[in-house]
Amino acid sequence: MTQTHSLPSDSALQRPRPGPRTARLLVLMVALPLVVAAVVFTLAERYFLSEELEKAQGRLSLYRSTVVSQLERYSYLTYVLARDRMVIATAAGADRDALNDRLGAFAAQSGLDAIYLMDRSGLTISASNAGQPGSFVGQSYSFRPYFQDALRGTQGQFYGIGSTTGLPGYFFADAVTDGQGAVQGVIAIKLGLTQLEQAWRDAGETVFLANSDGVILLSSEPQRRYRTLQSLTEDQRERIRETRQFGDQPLEPLNWQPSQSNLASLGGTQLLHLTTDDLPNGWAVHYFSSRAPVTTRSTLVTAAIVIFAAGFIIMTQQRRTARIGAALRRSEAEEAQLREANDRLAIEIEERRAAERRLARTQDELERASRLAALGQLAASVTHELGQPIAAMRNHLTAAEFSGAAQGGFATRISGLVDRMESITRQLKFFARTQGDSIGAVDMRDVARAAVTLVEPNIAAADVRLDLRLSEAPVDVRGNRFRLEQVLTNLLRNAVDAMADSDRRDLTLSVGADGKTGWCEVSDTGHGLEGAALSDLQEPFFTTRGSGQGMGLGLAISASIVEEHAGKMSARDRPGGGSVFRVEIPLAEGEDDAE
Repeated sequence: MTQTHSLPSDSALQRPRPGPRTARLLVLMVALPLVVAAVVFTLAERYFLSEELEKAQGRLSLYRSTVVSQLERYSYLTYVLARDRMVIATAAGADRDALNDRLGAFAAQSGLDAIYLMDRSGLTISASNAGQPGSFVGQSYSFRPYFQDALRGTQGQFYGIGSTTGLPGYFFADAVTDGQGAVQGVIAIKLGLTQLEQAWRDAGETVFLANSDGVILLSSEPQRRYRTLQSLTEDQRERIRETRQFGDQPLEPLNWQPSQSNLASLGGTQLLHLTTDDLPNGWAVHYFSSRAPVTTRSTLVTAAIVIFAAGFIIMTQQRRTARIGAALRRSEAEEAQLREANDRLAIEIEERRAAERRLARTQDELERASRLAALGQLAASVTHELGQPIAAMRNHLTAAEFSGAAQGGFATRISGLVDRMESITRQLKFFARTQGDSIGAVDMRDVARAAVTLVEPNIAAADVRLDLRLSEAPVDVRGNRFRLEQVLTNLLRNAVDAMADSDRRDLTLSVGADGKTGWCEVSDTGHGLEGAALSDLQEPFFTTRGSGQGMGLGLAISASIVEEHAGKMSARDRPGGGSVFRVEIPLAEGEDDAE
């Protein structure tokens, strides 16, 4: 039987065409990286945008605080001046020249644009700029809202362009009354706010302050001043014309468009936009920052991830091809590849362990940073809350000096205490910055006496017997006097508090020197350390007192000050009850120059 063999046809020799499945795979390989890149870019943009908004919120809070602080700094002054005997006498018809000189000197010292006194009709009868070009004397300001509010018995506050000088400013006014409460006139001050604008310009940021009508009062860019955030109604414009608040300014709308997602178009540029309106008089601070860092960082992250993913895919394909080829050639190559893979795995495991160790260290650092941030926020809050009472005390002392009531050493002593309070608040503000403090030779005996003077009211109120043991020779240490007084004041107050429930209340303060070290010891007969270590007592917010009787910051701050002075603090229980705290500071060794 004859067999026949046929040759394969040309079509059988041709390569197979890609089917629908292969085409879909190619489309997926192209589309998937694009989708992944879009998702990564979106997530990165959201993350970096939230970071930028958080930074912007911090800057906005800072600018709001500066505006409020600038206004509150002088808010008490008209109240004090309205009760000055010379102001009252001049409003009743006394000689005006003496008051002109006095107001001029006070305006120059306090940095005010002007201080002036008006009669009941609004006519200025005395001013700090009397006799100067553009003087307020003889000018009538009865049309100003601050004058009308003062006549009604409330403090007048108003921002506007001066009708006499043409310069903007913020006005405070209070009524001047006689002994029977009858209004004799109105005393007013004008405060310039241009230094705020200059500070904003120097910072290189876009900030402006708008009033309740939407008129921009202050701006880091002068061309935006007196623009409006929205079109003014005819009633608003009529009210502004009646009070002459903005002079001849056209009050044209600002070229901007806000949105609902913390974005705004300003001058055709898309910017991040944050605002706060919790200011006096319905004012609002607007802060703008560029979106360019968000876009740039998001693009870089996306590009890095895409490159990494592409490299990973290429590397994976190459490894797969190499393994398949090696398996076809010889089995020994597969074993070599497995060994190589095991080596890489060991390296990756070691790298992961190292990363976990770094992560643990980072978490510890973040916890410490969080506690320090909380302490910084608390210090900022305390200094802000103490600022107004200290300013009020300073103004009342100034008024007492004007009226002649400050006589004898009492006012001087109170003024010294106010200076010390301001010094302490400055230390809280610059808790981490000690390079500006004056360092030199300080006699620890003087420090001890000053600390005792500060704590005398506490000692007397607690019925404590004080035994002051000072070295006969000077104990000159190298340090800052105010900060060392703060340390001894904290230790003395803690000792007095510790003896609140004790039947025997003996407090001993000793000062001396050993070798090259000056020391002081505070000994009490209180409850003692109660098993707590000094490291625990120095921890911020750790306290042995009851709830509401202390925040646990005194020893933490004192320990920090002693450490800054290259000294050390120790504590031990006192035989028979109580505790002894000892502070050691290196002696000055003849160095009396301040650094």
